[in-house]
Amino acid sequence: MKGVVFAGDRTVEFREFPDPTPGPGEVVLEIKASGMCGSDLKMYRAAPGEAARALGIGETGAVIAGHEPCGVVAAVGAGVSERQARVGQRVMVHHYRGCGVCPHCSTGWMQLCVDGVAEVYGATGHGAHAPYMKCPARTLVNLPDQLSFATGAAIACGTGTAWGALQRLDLKGDQTIAIFGQGPVGLSATQLASAMGARVIALDISDERLGRAKSFGADVVINPAQVPDVVAAIRDVTHGLGAHATLDASSSSAARRQSVQAVRTWGKACFVGEGGNVTLDVSPDLLRRQVTIIGSWTFSTVGQAECATYVADRGIDVDALFTDRWKLEQAEEAYRLFDQQTGGKGVFLS
Repeated sequence: MKGVVFAGDRTVEFREFPDPTPGPGEVVLEIKASGMCGSDLKMYRAAPGEAARALGIGETGAVIAGHEPCGVVAAVGAGVSERQARVGQRVMVHHYRGCGVCPHCSTGWMQLCVDGVAEVYGATGHGAHAPYMKCPARTLVNLPDQLSFATGAAIACGTGTAWGALQRLDLKGDQTIAIFGQGPVGLSATQLASAMGARVIALDISDERLGRAKSFGADVVINPAQVPDVVAAIRDVTHGLGAHATLDASSSSAARRQSVQAVRTWGKACFVGEGGNVTLDVSPDLLRRQVTIIGSWTFSTVGQAECATYVADRGIDVDALFTDRWKLEQAEEAYRLFDQQTGGKGVFLS
């Protein structure tokens, strides 16, 4: 079969790979939807051979890209019980493989494996930008019948990541949250937080993305490039107090600092965007306001399933995240457009 590989310096290649065969405890999926994630761009833009290292997760040879897999179980290996997986089942994939038995893996947090994550699909192990994908049965998460494969792909990373961060913040319906960055993760957070009943302040330097945030439930939109003081602007619409919670999905150092400064006393700020740094003045920014800073790295298999159930039960239109739907053979054009980071989310559909 042919799979998409990040070849380096903003190029993708179609390379031949053997059709996967499941080993003991494994399954093969027929991929129906494979999402495009902002973190893919770090690998897409990296120098040749540096794709996985661009995410700080080690080195690898040529692997099939795509870490938002969703599809149908096509084959099961020895030792896979029907409760784990059955042919024809609609599933998402938790896109990490750990040891499977340590305290983190056994609770669904395979990316936190005590031995170090063994594979990140689409980065150090073959991902979903191909007709088929092999993975351990324990990484599968059921896709509710009400949800499309595209929605499942979004929940498999971007939307699931937003869900995980909002759960870490313990966001409540009577609270206000400011969400910095309205790319796929930030927009997902806006959509979910609005569905939870929270008042949402959405921030982005793209007016197009702010328009989408408004349509996804944002109550207030702010373009940081057009206001003299972002923190003051947030305080102006929160009775001078600041937001109860903030979420940074931008990876911008300035936005991260502002997200901490913009919470009220006893507020919580959550960092989701990968990489980069932030500089804070500890006493006024943190200590003397009792501020909590939280780091949130994606989600567990349990959290992924809970997110899917929440979306299905409440009829949340996650499909609306996608501005671009592609066939796999259009991968070169798709990533060229996605690299501009001005629109919404893309997905490859079979």
